Amino acid sequence: MISIKKYAAIDIGSNAMRLLITNIVEQQGRETQFNKSALIRVPIRLGQDAFTVGEISDENIERMVDAMESFRLLMKVYKVEKYKACATSAMREAYNGNEVVEIIKQRSKIDIDIIDGKTEAAIIASSDLKSFLQSDKNYLYVDVGGGSTEFSFFSNGKMVTSKSFKNGTVRLLNNMVNDIVWQEIEKWIKTNCAEYEDIILIGSGGNINKLFKLSEKQQDKPLSFLYLNSQYQYLSSLSYEQRIAELGLNTDRADVIIPATRIYLNAMKWSGARQIYVPKIGLSDGIVKAMYYGRI
Repeated sequence: MISIKKYAAIDIGSNAMRLLITNIVEQQGRETQFNKSALIRVPIRLGQDAFTVGEISDENIERMVDAMESFRLLMKVYKVEKYKACATSAMREAYNGNEVVEIIKQRSKIDIDIIDGKTEAAIIASSDLKSFLQSDKNYLYVDVGGGSTEFSFFSNGKMVTSKSFKNGTVRLLNNMVNDIVWQEIEKWIKTNCAEYEDIILIGSGGNINKLFKLSEKQQDKPLSFLYLNSQYQYLSSLSYEQRIAELGLNTDRADVIIPATRIYLNAMKWSGARQIYVPKIGLSDGIVKAMYYGRI
């Protein structure tokens, strides 16, 4: 007997909004499968508003409403039976964040939860992350977003500690991350990694996924520190327009990919990790699994 459910996750980030529609396949005696049916990404950079002005602009509220109405219709077409919409850093910090949630609820009939950094890290950890962790190894998991970066340390297959820092790609582009924040991250990583050896990085987020895709490596192979550093130098040598024309990057990816790479490189340097694995996981995947297993 095979049963198929359709769940959807909406991730309202600081750099983009995503709708993930997943087929959940249940079969007696077998492990539940989570198969991606569709992924739609809309480049609305809410962080540009929230981090520089402190509020979501009227123009972006309208764009959000349009996107949400589109997402609702797509979920209807796909016959989605359950969904969850989560907003992260930009909506957390915009002083009109709750007001925007109400406007969207009234006009597009979609409920949005504004989640904190700790909840965000926990939801991502409930995705396929556990299946990548070997019990005899130590991992620093780094999820780089537009407004914040979540760090989680795992040892013996279990999470030891996690922390969210206000250091993300959109903030860095706007020169809104001072040296104190970098120093806090360095101290946190070095303190928590000090007694462990052979730490491996696991990276998630749209930018590291793009860097991995550009490497043309097989999914189970890691990127080295040397490779990532050479890519950082290469990307930095190109103009914004060249990154779009020569590498085929999206217009809203071509600028943030450089500060994102800087965060991953520093995390590797401070933890002593020489390799970074890039599994296909993220907040959207975590939301679907957390819904299915009754965690949210």
